[in-house]
Amino acid sequence: MQFSMNTILLFISGQEIIILMLFILLLFGSKEIPRMAKMFGQGMKEFRRATEDIKREIEDSSGDVVKDFKEIKDDLTKDANQVIKKVKKTMDKD
Repeated sequence: MQFSMNTILLFISGQEIIILMLFILLLFGSKEIPRMAKMFGQGMKEFRRATEDIKREIEDSSGDVVKDFKEIKDDLTKDANQVIKKVKKTMDKD
């Protein structure tokens, strides 16, 4: 089943968009719409900046996590090798 752009936009057609725009123009006036658009743009800019900060924090902290896991792996490998050596010594004695 293939959807067109109109079905994705909640079944809004071109005529309904024009009517909606006229309603917004009448409700807020021509002087308020640019101010609202500017505020919306500033909000989007701030949201984008916040998401970039979050991404940067995750990337910075992921290096520490990888380092910690590598240390744990190395410790476990070392301990496992010691156990293997002890078992081999015990088996060689028998």
